[in-house]
Amino acid sequence: MRKLSLIFCLSAGLAVQGPVSVSAAELVPSGNRNATQPKIPGASARRTRGSSFNAKYNKIRNLLAKDRKLMGKIKKAATTFGIDPIHIVGALVGEHTYNVDAKDRLQSYYVKALAYLNQDLSFRYKGTSVERLVSQPAFAKCNKFKNSYSLWSCREGVWNASYRGKSKEGKRWPNQRMGRVFFQPFYAGQTFGLGQLNPLTALKVNDLVRSRVRREPKLSTRRAPEIYNTIMEPDSTLIYMAAVIRNSIDSYKSIAGFDISKNPGLTATLYNLGNVRVRAYALKSKNDRRKSAGKKAQPPQENYYGWLVNDKEADLRSIL
Repeated sequence: MRKLSLIFCLSAGLAVQGPVSVSAAELVPSGNRNATQPKIPGASARRTRGSSFNAKYNKIRNLLAKDRKLMGKIKKAATTFGIDPIHIVGALVGEHTYNVDAKDRLQSYYVKALAYLNQDLSFRYKGTSVERLVSQPAFAKCNKFKNSYSLWSCREGVWNASYRGKSKEGKRWPNQRMGRVFFQPFYAGQTFGLGQLNPLTALKVNDLVRSRVRREPKLSTRRAPEIYNTIMEPDSTLIYMAAVIRNSIDSYKSIAGFDISKNPGLTATLYNLGNVRVRAYALKSKNDRRKSAGKKAQPPQENYYGWLVNDKEADLRSIL
């Protein structure tokens, strides 16, 4: 974690400026790079007490297979962002196998999304709103960025470098991700809805979404209920999922030099881990060192979550 935080701080200034141009990207074929599944975190096991990973997989898999309307929405979102729908299916399966249980009916997500619109919600930590936080001088350098991904990536970088786990402005700040500290209602969870999205993730890709889907609103931290409704309402959730995946594919191709568009396990891994551009720069840096030492570049690796998606790819494609 400390290594990733350091990479985030060092690369934030580069990452927010956009991808680095490369002449050609190496295609990562479908399938897993690891013969056996990487270790599943204890937190996933704790969330599965009274059930099993296999039972949770079958529940989300069957929901997708039976609900043709939902599958149609998945395909439409994928087409909008020019990706294979297997990437969205894979992310959904990973989230609901290793994180939360899928609800029995899609309608339940619509009802829950509407409920959030009537809540008195705001993004804050112990009396400090996120608006007040990012108005501090340390964040001023981020104001030059107009694109939502660049702006919020910069702010996240400042948080990691200057606030996370440190005492500043008379307060001891938690040694946790910005998304966890400021972007969860009632401290009840970090991700929400069918796509298990974090509000900070939605803020980052808001401009990308609006460039493809004009009806989507400009999100603002001052309207927290609207953001929660956006990430919990299935129609908009799928659009944001597709945007997140599109960003992952583009970032790894242009920054790290790998085309992961044919490997749903890798896009699922990145959907699970987040901080995509930081990870792409970290992989690029690692492979630059390997090349300097006369070694072959290493492709990105799937984690336990993405490993399952690749292992089940044939089954998941059958329901498309």
